Amino acid sequence: MEASTIPSIDAARALAYSGAHIIDLRSPSEYAEDHVPGAANRPLFGDAERELIGTLYKQVSPEAAYEKAALLVDEGVGELVSGIAETVGREQPEGEVEAVARAITGDGFGAITRGVEVKPAQELPEAPVVVHCWRAGLRSLSVAVLLRALGWEEVFILEGGYKAYRRHIIDSLEEAALPQAFVLRGLTGVGKTLVLRELERIRPGWTLDLEGHAQHRSSILGMVGLEPVGQKAFESDIASRVRAGFPDDLVVYEGESRKVGDRIVPQRIWDSLMSGKNLKLTTTVERRVEALREDYLASEGATEALLEQLPFIEERLGPVKWKGVLTGLLREDRIDELVEALLEHYYDPLYLHSDKGREHDAIFDSGDPAACAADVAAWIESAKGRTGP
Repeated sequence: MEASTIPSIDAARALAYSGAHIIDLRSPSEYAEDHVPGAANRPLFGDAERELIGTLYKQVSPEAAYEKAALLVDEGVGELVSGIAETVGREQPEGEVEAVARAITGDGFGAITRGVEVKPAQELPEAPVVVHCWRAGLRSLSVAVLLRALGWEEVFILEGGYKAYRRHIIDSLEEAALPQAFVLRGLTGVGKTLVLRELERIRPGWTLDLEGHAQHRSSILGMVGLEPVGQKAFESDIASRVRAGFPDDLVVYEGESRKVGDRIVPQRIWDSLMSGKNLKLTTTVERRVEALREDYLASEGATEALLEQLPFIEERLGPVKWKGVLTGLLREDRIDELVEALLEHYYDPLYLHSDKGREHDAIFDSGDPAACAADVAAWIESAKGRTGP
């Protein structure tokens, strides 16, 4: 194969280019942990294949791992290219992939990258196809060379692969410029999340929903009915939100601790939240019980999940007095009594301790989340010197 040049673009440029098709060649489990926003997963190796190659590399030799990888790619290259073509809306004649692959690989698929040079692209087409693997290594380079040999001149490499993208996310969060912040605070069940999301509906672009990004309600029972994401995906999601910007030069958060479930709030976001104006939401105990009942028990399997978690709270409250009390209320379907007990003996004391000494700039009745959101929006606009949206 003659020497050739493959163009590349960096993570910041790829993220800013709305027309780009990002193709993630990593295994499904790597992709599930975190990925570039909008990327499609077209794995060069499945999880089992990747594990086999890693085992050969460690226990036999790098050469044995490389030979196995090349064989697997040779066998699956047609299906891989067809999948990428389907993702980007391209047609690929049947049989052409294998024929071109054989023509450009004299002694196996591994030879495809010999003499290939990667250089930053000067210009981008309207809809570039950007392929990447972990760190712009053999996986992505091989696929890029093959696709360009098939006539796909719009194919590029993501510089540094996912590893460079991850570094970009960390740096962007550390350097994020955030506008004036406003923070919804209040006891568990007052409807902070409901108000925040209604506020986003009526004032698009105002909020940064940390619990939504984490898929967790930020409490010991906060994962019930949800599927919490990992730290990397949490940060990627936040970075996407920050990158989208705050058109009215303000951001509204729900008051959180430094951790949302097991996810740690990035330092710059945390500093912004802690420096914001505090808006206190209040409502009746009855409304709080109703809100929590609807939130936590609405999903299938919620009762079973709660039964797994409640013993931890019983232990915290006192293993002698409380053992089996909360789980007993749940088993007997005495839901309102259970929620009232959790509020009175567990959640409220924790919140009041953490909120001690905090000053609030305004207080709102959150019994009706939609009305409360409208009141909060009007107050913030007044505080910012505005008269309307």
